Amino acid sequence: MFNIEQQIIEGKIKGFCAANDIPLAELKWQPIPFSGEWGFATSFFQTAANEARAGKGGKPVPQRAQEMAEQVKGQLGSVPGISHIEAVKGYLNIYFETSEYAQRVVDEVLSSGADFGRGTKKNERVMVEYAQPNTHHSFHIGHARNTILGEVLARLVEFAGFETIRASYPGDLGLGVITVMWIYEKFYKGQEPVGVHERGQWLAKLYVEATSLLEKKENETPEQTAQREVYEAERREMYRKWDAGDEHVRELWRVTREWSLEELREVLKMLDVKMDVWFYESDVDEPSKVIVDELIARDIATDERPQGGAVIVKIDEKLGLTKEKYRTNVLLRSDGTTLYLTKDLALAKMKFEQYQVDRSIYVVDVRQSLHLQQAFAILKLWGFPQAEKCHHLGYGFVSLPEGAMSSRRGHVVLFKDVADEAVRRVLAVESEKSGDVPVSEREKIATQIGLGALVYSMLSVDNNKDIVFDINEALSFDGRTGPYIQNAYVRANSILKKSKVEEPALSLSKGQKSGDLRPSTFDYELTKHEIELIELISRFPQTVEQAANEYRPLVMAAYAYDLANAFHSFYHAVNVLQTDDAKIRNARLQLVMAAKQTIENALRLLDIQAPEVM
Repeated sequence: MFNIEQQIIEGKIKGFCAANDIPLAELKWQPIPFSGEWGFATSFFQTAANEARAGKGGKPVPQRAQEMAEQVKGQLGSVPGISHIEAVKGYLNIYFETSEYAQRVVDEVLSSGADFGRGTKKNERVMVEYAQPNTHHSFHIGHARNTILGEVLARLVEFAGFETIRASYPGDLGLGVITVMWIYEKFYKGQEPVGVHERGQWLAKLYVEATSLLEKKENETPEQTAQREVYEAERREMYRKWDAGDEHVRELWRVTREWSLEELREVLKMLDVKMDVWFYESDVDEPSKVIVDELIARDIATDERPQGGAVIVKIDEKLGLTKEKYRTNVLLRSDGTTLYLTKDLALAKMKFEQYQVDRSIYVVDVRQSLHLQQAFAILKLWGFPQAEKCHHLGYGFVSLPEGAMSSRRGHVVLFKDVADEAVRRVLAVESEKSGDVPVSEREKIATQIGLGALVYSMLSVDNNKDIVFDINEALSFDGRTGPYIQNAYVRANSILKKSKVEEPALSLSKGQKSGDLRPSTFDYELTKHEIELIELISRFPQTVEQAANEYRPLVMAAYAYDLANAFHSFYHAVNVLQTDDAKIRNARLQLVMAAKQTIENALRLLDIQAPEVM
C-alpha cells in the first residue's frame, strides 16, 4: 500500500549507488513497529559486505553500512507522504505521518475488499498434494489434519499470486485394500449399509474384523491355526488375482473403492475443498515399471536382479556425497513389484511433464520425511530442475486425551463423528441464546462454528508437532480457537449494524477509485488499541507472503488470532458509537469495517467461514 513511496526511494538509492560504483545488494524492506510513528526500513549491511568482498570500502562493514545509510539519506530529499528519514546503525528508516499511515491502511482495505492482501501474479505453477487417505478405510481425524493443512496452504499460495493446482493421490493398492475385499467377499457380500458415510465407516469396521481373524493369537488351538492359515491363503490368492487382472476381483475392487471415494468426496464438500486433479496409486503402478528401465539405462539405477537382487539407486554415491545422507534405496523388488518410491517418481514425472508444475508440495506425515527426500534426490539425478522446488510439508500425529489411534484395532475417531458432535454442542448453546433466530439459520451458524473450531484446532499447532485433540478446548470461545476469531468478526458486524450507517457509504463501490471514498481521517490522538489494530491490519499482506513462501499455515493461523485479540481489546476499550465528534466516529467506523474485512479474509484463507451472528 506504500509501493509508490518505496519505488521512488529505491530509484534514488539505485541511482546513488550506480553513480558511486557501489555493488548494491537486493533491498529488503521491513515494517517499523509503531513508536510514535509508523514506517519501514532497509539495511545496507549486505551492500557493505559485498563491497568489502570486492576489495572496496576499506572500513569495517557496520561502519561502512552506517556511512552508506547517511549518504543515501542526504540524497533522498523530500518525498511526498514521508514525514522524516533517519540513518541508524546501518539502517535507513522511513517514517510516515501517523494520520496519513492510518488513513492509507484503512482506505486500502476498504477499496480492495476481499482482495486485500492478494499478491501480484507470480510466474510459477504450484501443485499441492493432499487429502489422500487409503481407500477401503474411513476418514478419521488424522486425515482431517492432512486435508486442512493442504487446503489452507493451497489457498495461501494461490492468494499470494501463484497459479495453484490441488491434487489428491489416494492409496488404492496393497494388502490392506485386499484385506477388506477378502472379508467382504467371504462373509458380507450384499449386506452393505445404505448411506455414503455409513458405508465408508463400515469398510473400516470390516478391516478391523479381518485383521483380528488373520492375526496369530496367543494360545490358539491347532484348529484355529489351520483356519487362520486358510484365510491367509485366500487373501493372498485374491491379491494374486488382482495383480493378474482377474475380471471378477477387479470389479469387486472398483465397486468397494468407489464407496470409500464417495465418502471422501462428501467430507471434502463439508470442508469446502475442491480438488482439481485426482491421481491414484493404481494409475502409476505400471508406468513406474517403465521408469525403472529408463533409470537403469541412464546409469542412475543399478539392476541386481541377475544376481537375485533388486533394482536399486545408490543415491549418495551417484550424487558424489562422501557422507551418508540419502542411503541406498530399492526401486523394484526382485519379483518385479514396485514400491511407494517407484510410484512417487512416476507421479512426479506426470506432474512436471503433463501439468507443467514448477513447485510440488507434498502434505504427508513426518514419518515419510526420508522417503520423500530420497525421491527428490533421485528426481535431481534424473535431471528435473523442479526437484529443487519440491517441498515436504510434514505433520505430526493426532491423538486423543485417552491415547493414540490405531486403524488395525479400531481405535480411531472418525472425522464425521467429531464434526457432528461439534455442531450438536454449538447448536445446543445457540438454541438457548438465539431463540429469535430461525431454526434453519441456527443450524447453519452451528455448522460454521463447529467446523471452524475443528479446522482451527488443526492449524493452531506447528505442523511438525503432534496434536492431542480435545473437543472441549476446540469449542471454547476464549483463547486460541476458531470461535474466538469468528466472534471478533461478529462483534465488528454488530457495531456496523448498530451504527445504522450502510457499509457502502463507508467503503468503495465496484469500479470506484480511492479518491471517491469518504476520507477516513485519523488526525486525532489515537488510542493504543486503535494503533495496535491498525498495525495488525497493515501486516496482513506481508503475512500472506510469509505464510506462502515458507509453506507455513501456522503463520496465518497465529496472525488471525492476534488480529482477533486486538479487535476484542479495541471493542472493549474504545467507544465507537457514542463519540460526539462525527469525524472520529466516522474514522472509527471505517476502522471497524477494515478490521471486519481483514478478519474475514484471514478466516477464508484458513478455510473457516465467518458467521454474521453467534
